[in-house]
Amino acid sequence: MAFKISDECISCGACEAECPVGAISEGDGQFVIDADACTDCGACADTCPVGAIAG
Repeated sequence: MAFKISDECISCGACEAECPVGAISEGDGQFVIDADACTDCGACADTCPVGAIAG
């Protein structure tokens, strides 16, 4: 199951830079994860400063 970004996202972009497969992009008001590209590595969740990403 792919990781998801909650509404707590502050659009800082830290997760996008850490994603090794480029599955994260800036959406409308917050970043989003492409579930088909996500490999469940957890790099994004580890780097999120507000804990807005969960698996």
